[in-house]
Amino acid sequence: MAKDPIKLRTVFMGTSNFAAVILEDLLGAGYNIVSVYTQEDKKIGRKQELQKSAVKMVAENNKLAVFEPKKFDAEIIAELKWQKPDLIIVAAYGKILPQEVLDIPGFGALCVHPSLLPKFRGPSPIQNALLENEKETGSTIIFMNAGIDSGDILAQRKTIIEENEIYPGLLSKLAELSSDLMLETLPLWVEQKINPQKQIDDQATYCQLIERSDGQIVWANDAISIHNQYRAFFLWPGIFTFWEKDGLNLRLKLSKISLDPLSSADDNRKFGQVFKLEDRVAVQTSMGAIILEEIQLEGKNNLRIAEFVTGYPEFIGSILK
Repeated sequence: MAKDPIKLRTVFMGTSNFAAVILEDLLGAGYNIVSVYTQEDKKIGRKQELQKSAVKMVAENNKLAVFEPKKFDAEIIAELKWQKPDLIIVAAYGKILPQEVLDIPGFGALCVHPSLLPKFRGPSPIQNALLENEKETGSTIIFMNAGIDSGDILAQRKTIIEENEIYPGLLSKLAELSSDLMLETLPLWVEQKINPQKQIDDQATYCQLIERSDGQIVWANDAISIHNQYRAFFLWPGIFTFWEKDGLNLRLKLSKISLDPLSSADDNRKFGQVFKLEDRVAVQTSMGAIILEEIQLEGKNNLRIAEFVTGYPEFIGSILK
């Protein structure tokens, strides 16, 4: 007699908002989550205040046991074995699981990854889909092995990336799609109705952990690439440039921009030069222009571009770096 997936002793491992949506939906569907593993609280902001992960907050609200191991050493693995999980579900956890962990549950460890694997293996698939100006992406559920997102595919579903869609919207869409796909896949997996498909490793592409420095704009790039950078890094790290004022290089965050891909280059303008484009304020790139809508000078409030230019009229004609 097939086991009821709802009753399986399930351990959930995840950290981000994406993972929190999936955990909430599993709990809402009645799944027996016996414990949650997540990353440690992190210091954020100028005050360096500790902040719990989104998954930890969901777990605590549902009175679940929470574990925050720095690594899966012998003690942590022994604790996990003691819990006798039938299944491990992983979503945006941020840690690589050793094979000894993957071998513990009878139904294995399933990972939900927000890309169309083998494309965009690694920690930043949603941002990379936007950076690469992809027109579609999706979600994949794999049976985990010790590699990075390289396990056999159990299920996959596509979705369209809308024109000008930015990271928060795409993240939300993929979280819901991934959660639905997981809830549909789990019963089929437990009932042995899925034939896992090997990934074609030769078609794999990889993405790296995003650093704060990745948000810096290179004005010698074209306008579409810079706008994609804005779409991908909207939440963090944002995109920024530097403006020289009174002999100081001041960091300037571009909080809201738009794109004029057809704006013709002017041989008299340099890459990064600020200019008036009809009634708008634009920045020259190697092809096309970036339209500034809201910007924030370091240490100052975020301002609409008209307010900023009123306060700093010398901004027009300056060259951003």
